[in-house]
Amino acid sequence: MSPSAPERLTAGRVVKHLLVMLAASVVLGVVVSGLALPFAGMAGISARNVSESVKELPAELETQTLPQRSRILDANDQVIATIYDENRVNVPLTQVSPLMRQAIVSIEDYRFYEHGALDLQGTLRALIVNQANSGVVQGGSSITQQMVKLTLVQQAGDDEQARAEATAETFSRKIQELRYAIAIENTYSKDWILERYLNLAYFGNGAYGIQSAARTYFGTDAADLTLPQAAMLAGLVQNPVGLDPTINPERAQQRRNVVIDRMAQLNVIDDGAQQWARSLDLGLSINAPSNGCVSSVAPFYCDYVLRYLLADPSLGESEEARRSLLYEGGLSIKTPLIQTYQTSADEAVADAVNPTDNAIGGLAMVEPGTGYVRGLAQSRPMGTNMEAGQTYLNYAVPERLGDSNGFQAGSTFKTFVLAAAIEQGVPLSWGINSPEQVAVRESTFRDCDGEPYGGSVAWEPSNSTDSGYMTMVTGTRLSVNTFYAQLTQRTGLCQPFELARQMGVELDNPTGEEQPGRLAERVPSFVLGVADVSPVEMAEAYATFAARGNHCAALPVMQIADSAGNVIKTYDPTCNQVLTPETADAINYVLQGVIEGGFAQRQRLGIDAAGKTGTTQNGRSVWFVGYTPNLATSAMIAGANEFGTPISLGGQRVGGRRFSNSVSASAFAAPMWGDAMRGIRDELPGDDFTAYSASALREAVGPTDLQGSVGLGSRATTRIGGGNDD
Repeated sequence: MSPSAPERLTAGRVVKHLLVMLAASVVLGVVVSGLALPFAGMAGISARNVSESVKELPAELETQTLPQRSRILDANDQVIATIYDENRVNVPLTQVSPLMRQAIVSIEDYRFYEHGALDLQGTLRALIVNQANSGVVQGGSSITQQMVKLTLVQQAGDDEQARAEATAETFSRKIQELRYAIAIENTYSKDWILERYLNLAYFGNGAYGIQSAARTYFGTDAADLTLPQAAMLAGLVQNPVGLDPTINPERAQQRRNVVIDRMAQLNVIDDGAQQWARSLDLGLSINAPSNGCVSSVAPFYCDYVLRYLLADPSLGESEEARRSLLYEGGLSIKTPLIQTYQTSADEAVADAVNPTDNAIGGLAMVEPGTGYVRGLAQSRPMGTNMEAGQTYLNYAVPERLGDSNGFQAGSTFKTFVLAAAIEQGVPLSWGINSPEQVAVRESTFRDCDGEPYGGSVAWEPSNSTDSGYMTMVTGTRLSVNTFYAQLTQRTGLCQPFELARQMGVELDNPTGEEQPGRLAERVPSFVLGVADVSPVEMAEAYATFAARGNHCAALPVMQIADSAGNVIKTYDPTCNQVLTPETADAINYVLQGVIEGGFAQRQRLGIDAAGKTGTTQNGRSVWFVGYTPNLATSAMIAGANEFGTPISLGGQRVGGRRFSNSVSASAFAAPMWGDAMRGIRDELPGDDFTAYSASALREAVGPTDLQGSVGLGSRATTRIGGGNDD
């Protein structure tokens, strides 16, 4: 009986197959390292010339460490962000499901463990099968050859010419690839080659390597892949875009079944497993990881961490080298972020300021005694949609690590003058008449060299709170500008400025041509907060008071571990005693009164807390910087248009409430601080401040000569203005 039509090969197909075999023999006749190339002449190529050109090609392929994604973790090792150029997590072959290994070998190179770099039999068979099916069904190149190609493409990076050369369909490129493959086979084990191949391969949807693919498509690990899952992923390698199961599930399922059938044909699985696996749908559970800070639970904290590390020279000789380490090194970056603190900060800021308001809310939490930044929030979310109030500008961190010059902090700077005065021996009982307005000649202020500052013009600060005879205690709690103008005459300009710097306020901008050699903020009005600062800087500074004069630099990173879990760098607190403990105790005593019965009395926490309000000239920003013995938090609301340019808060509607023309820190910034702190009140230890002792303070800092009290000076004036402070 004649064979049926499906069983017959037409004469034309026989001829076609013979031609395919002949063409294959031309390619497969190539033997590297100058051996015979018997069919090269058929392509018009001299065997001797090909042999000589092969000898000139590199014989070894440098297999660099594969890029892996890095993770940013909170203080409890929970992931808050992933960053990567390629979403890859390398795994050893022992952590890849045996079914996955069998599936990829079955469909791509079934004789992988039997042949060398080039499988003549398998390649010829694949050519015939693919031709018979009018498409690519089985892989033609060996897994080693594919691994070489993937390595060359990966190591080409963004070099378009190198990538083009690595993928060019040319005879010379194929020869070079084969030469590399032979060197790889002579150097590494088959298991090593298969492991690298599985970690190199791209599976679509941003998933590089088998572990990322398993997580992306099935929410599982490579070690736990089932037969149908492994078969789908093995099939994807051929065409990860065209077979994308999220877009073309039918094509992906058909390809998966081809892999399953091939495994059965090779007796890797039995008929029962074949039928069971084919009967299932794809069972996808898409878990594509986010990349970068935008989708982080703490986007601007994440941004702060990256900027901090990119500025660390110990992580690389250049910023480009440091970026490569961060985005390709498979690092685990542990931060001191506490997510409950972050949540409370986010909620407090969101309640106080809306994203589209003509204002920016910012808040930072810093731990006294360590400098650990425990939370960071701002009202404008991260993103590109300006109409929705989104931005990539980080307003909460210092200018060198962010995008903003900062905002004037108002009378929160008075504490630096207070600290200088106490360190100089001025007792808390010292007082002076503080009228509604004073005129003080600039020449009565001493600079760092002891010489008078400026000339005969006068500065005319005025009060917005109270007037009369004020002491160090009442003048601070009532935030009396005219008292502090006169106190600054006594302390001089230098020590308050230097103390602020030592406590973390970054004040190094030159004044420019008008005052060469001087610093912009070291002026009489420094006491009223004319310097631009960030919430992180102010929280860091006030944490020094909470830590009894021990300043610790703000620290957003604790340690970095490599992909194997080995700690490669630890970031220890950097601390320095800048005030005597007794001076800090006195300041804490004074500032406790701001909360216990003062301007911020509505923000009492039921535990020891202290703080200071601050409102700037023209009402452009309001601040409250408050702290307990265990946490310092600065809260800021600053008028700003959609581009972040400072504007007045007066008359603005912020968080559903309207600022009056008399802008008030106690009514806006202090509640934001209070909400953030009350949200974590039960997590704070509730320790008490060390009690202030006048005698201990005198013993620590010594007496002062009070006979040098200054007067009000001349009334020849140049009006500079003053801050409001309720």
